[in-house]
Amino acid sequence: MEDRYAAFQKLKFDRPHRRVLRISMSNPGKLNAADEIMHGELCRIWREIDADPSVSAVILQGEGKAFSAGGDFAMIEKMIADFNTRAAIWKEARDLVYNLIHCSKPIVSAIRGPAVGAGLVCGLLADIPIAAKDARIIDGHTRLGVAAGDHAAIIWPLLCGMAKAKYYLLLCDPISGAEAERIGLVALAVDDSELDAKALEIATRLAEGAPNAIRWTKYALNNWLRMAGPIFDTSLGLEFQGFTSPDVREGLAAHREKRAPRFDPFSNL
Repeated sequence: MEDRYAAFQKLKFDRPHRRVLRISMSNPGKLNAADEIMHGELCRIWREIDADPSVSAVILQGEGKAFSAGGDFAMIEKMIADFNTRAAIWKEARDLVYNLIHCSKPIVSAIRGPAVGAGLVCGLLADIPIAAKDARIIDGHTRLGVAAGDHAAIIWPLLCGMAKAKYYLLLCDPISGAEAERIGLVALAVDDSELDAKALEIATRLAEGAPNAIRWTKYALNNWLRMAGPIFDTSLGLEFQGFTSPDVREGLAAHREKRAPRFDPFSNL
């Protein structure tokens, strides 16, 4: 693979088509959870792709049977404990979303298994998200004890409407790939056995299409997201404020102990 991608550690690359770059998020044994290294790489990769003249389309997937299982617990603990870590990851989370929106190349995501956290950010902000019918999509922010920042406020209401967005973002209910297609959260849902072929088929069509027409259409459509930038900035700021609260400590403990969280209803009074 080209030198520009050689330094990435948690993202793997291959070329299923000469003008299609396939990215696999890789964190073995942790369902491709986004640790500090992967989080930073998911922020930077879109600028590299935008500048790479050999890439006309991108596929984003998880390695193996999972897309990405969310934020790494060790990274969350460091964010809770240390202001500098929290500030650095806030900047990465902000730039990840904007870098992906500004990337001129069309992106196809192939979502299978669990899809949570920074991986889900990229999966749903992709231009054409495709899910296996039995994929398990979860925005777990409020269960962790922080506001639904990242991509949630900027894209969910546009994809599935405000009522569905509020239902799933406030309650953290899981969504199957089939249901995600039904409500408009993803473009297509297919059997797991068909997911890779369908993603490659669509990415190939994009790569072999009229490049300027496709890229300019994406740019124009993404102005809906750019206009929602203040909504995103607010949600992300409130999410990271939440990492200083007692709620997130209880939420993280509940995740580690595999139990329901017991939040204090009077903690903000």
